[in-house]
Amino acid sequence: MPLNSLRKKITTLNTYLLISLFFFIPFSVSIGTVVSLSILAGWLFIADFKNDFKELKSNRVLIACWLFIALHIIGLLWTEDMDWGIYTLRKEWRIFIIPIFMLYARKEYIHYYISAFILSMSISEFIVYGIWFELIPPFLHASVENPLPFIGHITYNPFLTVSIYLLANSLLFSNNLSSLKKVFYLIFLTTMTINMFITGGRSGQVMFFFAIFVLSFQYFQGQRIKGVLISLCFIISIFTIAYSSSDIFHQRMNMAVHAATNYENNKMTSTGQRITFTLNSLDIFYEHPLTGVGTGDFLNEYAKMNNKNTPSVVTTDNPHNMYTLEMVQFGLLGLISILWIFYSQISHALKNPDKFLARLGVTLPLLYFILCFGESYLLGHGTSLLFAIFSSFIYKNYPSKIPPPKPHCH
Repeated sequence: MPLNSLRKKITTLNTYLLISLFFFIPFSVSIGTVVSLSILAGWLFIADFKNDFKELKSNRVLIACWLFIALHIIGLLWTEDMDWGIYTLRKEWRIFIIPIFMLYARKEYIHYYISAFILSMSISEFIVYGIWFELIPPFLHASVENPLPFIGHITYNPFLTVSIYLLANSLLFSNNLSSLKKVFYLIFLTTMTINMFITGGRSGQVMFFFAIFVLSFQYFQGQRIKGVLISLCFIISIFTIAYSSSDIFHQRMNMAVHAATNYENNKMTSTGQRITFTLNSLDIFYEHPLTGVGTGDFLNEYAKMNNKNTPSVVTTDNPHNMYTLEMVQFGLLGLISILWIFYSQISHALKNPDKFLARLGVTLPLLYFILCFGESYLLGHGTSLLFAIFSSFIYKNYPSKIPPPKPHCH
């Protein structure tokens, strides 16, 4: 088969694999990994490195991502535990692969990406409801109390938040929605919002409330006070209804508040442990503020600090906070590197003439900025893959359409 024909076929295949990725990741991180690596393998087989690099090199979002990865590679130079360093570096492969996804992202396929993801999340929520109402027997990892068979609540609720934002965005900003579609979107918005509070993902719930705030600001442009007041009304109303009607939300909120306000007596609770992880991680950062401890030494350095400060609390290999993790590993440069990714994304989005991509391009980093306080969501989670595939089509520098030349007048 001629090389050009082979490249065309693999390019087409990778384009469709990228669409499938949006559908599969809410069901299985493993399937998402296989599809992602298949796209990478296809690209390596036909790669035109010179032209591909030419296409990508001017993208500031990618430059920020490359510097983030480069910092993890350079950080191996002052790492004592090289095995853990390599392991940590490998877990960041989802950030590394963003430019490969970007090569196959197509602007005309954006509605397929969105539709595939929304369809997948809709199927997931119906299954969750089926298990919760005991209409479907629990399977895989699910139980009636925790009705999530495919992915854990740490990942599920952020996925749900992104779905809710996309549906709400269509309802508020699309002028060509039929009345029937509007009804369906409202139904799904309601069921997904309820779904958010029958699972235990508190970080995703905080992300959801923040998404309401962002959406209000986007809708009421130039009317900030109105946007704040309406978003607060929605947030307070939803919170009150969820708190009074959802046992799991009620219990977990009470536990979190009690543990935070009585930290010394609740260090072994989930919230207490996270506070401990953060405090101990910051102590390590204070000892290594400029360079950090390196890519692979968090595990050992945290164990030492934990033994010194809080020997009664379990140790950890992850502080459950993306910012403190980067600060421990690379000092201030680590914090700057992740914040620069978010800044570059927002900067790119604000210059985008496509209003949908501009709104989504601002929202994605803002939601992840909040989310990363509750977990290291850009390290080895399904959420990091979601971040990668959404970034690939939102921040791609699409070629502008060149109008045909005007005929010469003789």
